[in-house]
Amino acid sequence: MATVELTAETFEKTVTSNDIVLVDFWADWCGPCKRFAPVFEEASEKHPDVTFGKIDTEAEQQLAAAAQITSIPTLMAFRDSILVFSQPGALPAPALEGIIEQIKGLDMDDVRAKVAEAQTAAQNGGAQA
Repeated sequence: MATVELTAETFEKTVTSNDIVLVDFWADWCGPCKRFAPVFEEASEKHPDVTFGKIDTEAEQQLAAAAQITSIPTLMAFRDSILVFSQPGALPAPALEGIIEQIKGLDMDDVRAKVAEAQTAAQNGGAQA
């Protein structure tokens, strides 16, 4: 599966309607982004069960700001609509493969439980302040 261009209009639907979504935040002027692009594209061909999306931070500045992108390239991964990975920097192919395999192997019941715990802790902490 080839990569898809994501926009503010398509981002949420893409993340919520696919099991696993990897998102590459990039810009045309970014050298590391250009070096990472073929690695990302190659991984998309190897993993047809994963949706690979690219967001041009120049064209989608509001989306990049909402995602708190401060360095590019930044790779984000969503599984079952939950952000499970976010890291700036270009990755070599073996590292990207390792991340994809880890994401596929996640126990999502455990992840959801940890997200719920964090939300409860944040709510309780906010009530005491």
